[in-house]
Amino acid sequence: MLTKVLSNICGGIMIKKNEEYITKIQSFTNEGFGVAKIDGFAVFVPYSVVDDEVRVKILSVKKTYAYGKILGIITPSKHRTNAPCPHFGKCGGCSLLHIDYNYQKELKKQFVHDSFTRIGGFLDIKIEDTTGMDEPDFYRNKAVFPVGEADGKAQIGMYAPRSHRVVPIEECFIQNKVSVEVMKIVKEWIEKYNIPVYNEENHTGLIRHVFTRIGDNTKELMVSIVVNGKKIKHSDKLVQMLASADLSPYCLVSVMQNINTKKGNVILGDESVCLYGREYIHDSIGDLKFQISNGAFYQVNPKITKLLYEKALELCDLKGDETVFDLYCGIGTISLFLAKHAKKVIGVEIVPQAVEDAKANAKLNNIENVQFYTGEAENVVPKLYEEGIKADVVVVDPPRKGCDRKLLDTIVKMNPQKIVYVSCDSATLARDAKILSEHGFYPEKVFPFDQFPHTAHVECVVLMSRVDK
Repeated sequence: MLTKVLSNICGGIMIKKNEEYITKIQSFTNEGFGVAKIDGFAVFVPYSVVDDEVRVKILSVKKTYAYGKILGIITPSKHRTNAPCPHFGKCGGCSLLHIDYNYQKELKKQFVHDSFTRIGGFLDIKIEDTTGMDEPDFYRNKAVFPVGEADGKAQIGMYAPRSHRVVPIEECFIQNKVSVEVMKIVKEWIEKYNIPVYNEENHTGLIRHVFTRIGDNTKELMVSIVVNGKKIKHSDKLVQMLASADLSPYCLVSVMQNINTKKGNVILGDESVCLYGREYIHDSIGDLKFQISNGAFYQVNPKITKLLYEKALELCDLKGDETVFDLYCGIGTISLFLAKHAKKVIGVEIVPQAVEDAKANAKLNNIENVQFYTGEAENVVPKLYEEGIKADVVVVDPPRKGCDRKLLDTIVKMNPQKIVYVSCDSATLARDAKILSEHGFYPEKVFPFDQFPHTAHVECVVLMSRVDK
């Protein structure tokens, strides 16, 4: 049955699974779904755009909302564009490639605003326009391609949306093109030498993921093969195939074997073996050079990262006599930016190899006024505070889950002059900002950065200044 939805005046719950409706997309969620209203229900519709008039089929119905899929577009939104990728909608690599890029940036500003008003309760918060890219394609310096099997053949590509079914791909508009070329070489090696690939259900087979890292400015390339075992037959042949391939303008400097024999979704294991070259690549941001190992965190969009860090440094407004804490510091990227303008910087990071990279990066850049600690920030910072070590300025750049409450409580006790919060999830940022505001630190402006074009993710940096009561 096809229903033309004209109003919400119908009484009761009318919407049903598998029924089709003609409706208009009214808004957008932070997860990248268009939202229609049918019989008072919010219906989440992937790959739609605000102002699309569409024919949708209801896939599932919950108590107060439903999910649907587009069967046809009756009147396209003015913000809709043709997605150039043949895999769009089939793989889960991106979700907004069908939306005009300028409107993508507007949406992300709205995502941040919604988080701060609904979650944080900041009704008068100032959200700046989203800083984006002039050329928002092929931007990622890190790729992770899952490996699977279908009909007895190896499949390498991306997971289908909300599943672990591998969708083979031939190109990707968010990954650097050389990463896709590497993926194809690995697939050829698997097929040529009959290398067993991983079966997630049975926890059998060998090759789990193909992982690449790229130095955008240095043009150095690392390839890592994640395996469910200690040994790879014919790994020498893979090295030969990669080393002899034309990967210009990039130079292969590292081939790694990462060992992950655990069940679950964690991509990298704790042990890596170098098969070729060295165990790291170099890259640079501004006038700083960085060593990046296999498992270390490094921002995926080099062009936006530079602008993001410059804004964070500007918001810190350092005079040269401050002690700065850089929490969740990774390989020390922000730490070293800050150290050139502060008296001392203390970085804290949970990943031991990243801390080793951070120390190496300080030496690489001849920066001596930094000190790095290994451990969870929520455990290390309270110990430093107990020892009488306090920060004048605190910079945090946590993972998507945000800051631990114990850490926030210690920062409040430390009473720094300001907190600069860098976040890849505006919802947890708004949650933490609300907690900090209850203790005298109020967000003045939020600066969104489009670190992840064509996806629903957005990076933010916000200054939280101490407001004396």
